[in-house]
Amino acid sequence: MSTIRLTAAQAAVRWLAAQHVVVDGVEVPYFAGCWAIFGHGNVAGLGEALHASRDALPTWRAHNEQGMAHAAIAYAKQMRRRRAMVCTTSIGPGATNMVTAAALAHVNRLPVLFLPGDVYASRRPDPVLQQVEDWGDGTVSANDCFRPVSRYFDRITRPEQILDALPRALATMLDPATCGPATLAFCQDVQAEAFDCPTEFLERRVWRERRQPADAGELSRLVAALKTAHRPLIVAGGGVLYSQAEATLAAFAEATGVPVAETQAGKGALAWTHPAALGSIGVTGSASANAAADEADLIVGVGARLQDFTTGSRSLFTNRRLFQVNIQAFDAHKHGAEPVVGDARTVLEALSAALKGWTAPEAGAYAEAVTNWNADVDAVTAGAPDTTLPSDAQVIGAVQRGVGEDAVVVCAAGGLPGELHKLWRTARPGGYHLEYGFSCMGYEIAGGLGVKMAEPDREVVVMVGDGSYLMLNSELATSVMMGKKLIVTVLDNCGFGCINRLQQATGSPGFNNLLADAAHETLPEIDFAAHARSLGALAEHVANLGEFEAALARARAADRTSVIVIDTDPLKTTEAGGWWWDVAVPEVSDRPQVNAARRDYEDRIRLKRDLS
Repeated sequence: MSTIRLTAAQAAVRWLAAQHVVVDGVEVPYFAGCWAIFGHGNVAGLGEALHASRDALPTWRAHNEQGMAHAAIAYAKQMRRRRAMVCTTSIGPGATNMVTAAALAHVNRLPVLFLPGDVYASRRPDPVLQQVEDWGDGTVSANDCFRPVSRYFDRITRPEQILDALPRALATMLDPATCGPATLAFCQDVQAEAFDCPTEFLERRVWRERRQPADAGELSRLVAALKTAHRPLIVAGGGVLYSQAEATLAAFAEATGVPVAETQAGKGALAWTHPAALGSIGVTGSASANAAADEADLIVGVGARLQDFTTGSRSLFTNRRLFQVNIQAFDAHKHGAEPVVGDARTVLEALSAALKGWTAPEAGAYAEAVTNWNADVDAVTAGAPDTTLPSDAQVIGAVQRGVGEDAVVVCAAGGLPGELHKLWRTARPGGYHLEYGFSCMGYEIAGGLGVKMAEPDREVVVMVGDGSYLMLNSELATSVMMGKKLIVTVLDNCGFGCINRLQQATGSPGFNNLLADAAHETLPEIDFAAHARSLGALAEHVANLGEFEAALARARAADRTSVIVIDTDPLKTTEAGGWWWDVAVPEVSDRPQVNAARRDYEDRIRLKRDLS
């Protein structure tokens, strides 16, 4: 067997650069590059190896470990999970800063490879700088935090272990059923240790996509259920997009007349103008989609994991026959669904063949409801008088009017995702990029950077609240440094407006959410535009929607990242559409408002129980 003398880090990096996949008929490297913030736990080992292979595996420097991981995850999401990135940090806080991002990737089923530095396997200098020590377990490391939020985890304590660990990690990331983050905690002394690496291990390899067909029995039961249903409904989730099944779904809906509602992750599976498109579903759903779900006798989830915002905390799909088409059996069985385990596109193709000539008995029943909903959207997104603070919805309307249909909107947490889910009109797949599985504040700007790296020719518009901006904004500087232009809109409502509204809706007073309601001696006067300019971006604060739209035009014409700041009303939200969400209210309280909210809550729980 032919071998070459390499360090474990050198062999690992060469292997990563040699892995390829097929995207749109072209073989490309699976790993688009590596994000790295170096420290004593990875600079001498992985850092040296990455430098030597920087032409084959590009390395980028970020300003925050969590931010760079968000960028990597957003890239994978925008690439429909077909390509991914690597993230490496030192041992200690650099590593644990990525744990939040690992959880985000885990919840959203998105691939990323984490290579955090780890303790000395030899234990020669223990306790090494930043090492976590456990009095009762000598094997504990801070990187153990990654275990519950990784689909695959290993600790590399010998160079030879990478020969098995790396392929296993990549197989997990590429498997559509197990896709998610993989973590290889890389002991820092082992990174620098040499071994005789088989040259065969370093050879170019092409990994092929697998599309799993459904079991014949499961498929036939779904076909029979559709043929006997009067008002079936498809709920399209992120799996439709990851399977590149949007055209197949559109053709199926056109042929059968079965209407389609979309989850947060599935939004954009159909163009908003498609005759079968009902809009968003669930807690942040359209009136048309939620009415269809409430009246359906058969609901078919396709590529959806059916979290509580989609199901209205299990109150929206109550007492209706439910099928779940999903590549992961765990998801296919949720909520007592009848499972159809398989790839979304493959299953939809099989359904189209089996149902040829069949149409839903009440096809087109919700055309008027969709028309009414679109009128509601037009009304709430229309401009506001210059003398009043605009709502989030009105700013969304201004953005929608100001960018082309090819633009990508990026958002993650707070009140904006709910408003965007209801109101944003997606014309083509990939135009709606929301991280709402983990709803992670701070994802937005870093995520926008990852989206721009995935689709550099599309306009990327990041919509972020002041709270999220303050949590993680450093990758603004990275976007400027890398020449990846973003348009960032900061909606400043002086605090955490979404949670403030939820707090008051459950009977509590405004407390610790808006800046004015938090403990303070002096309210901060935060100049977001000046801050953004200090990071190298173009930035301006506007007084009203008219100025906002003019600033948006300037940002589109600019040569680098631009930030537009606008003050918004923290109390205004879109009342149209929506559904109940289970938020537990205290059973006893000194506040009459809380007791009243508790009675309403118990009524909803009782109604939900009676319906089921």
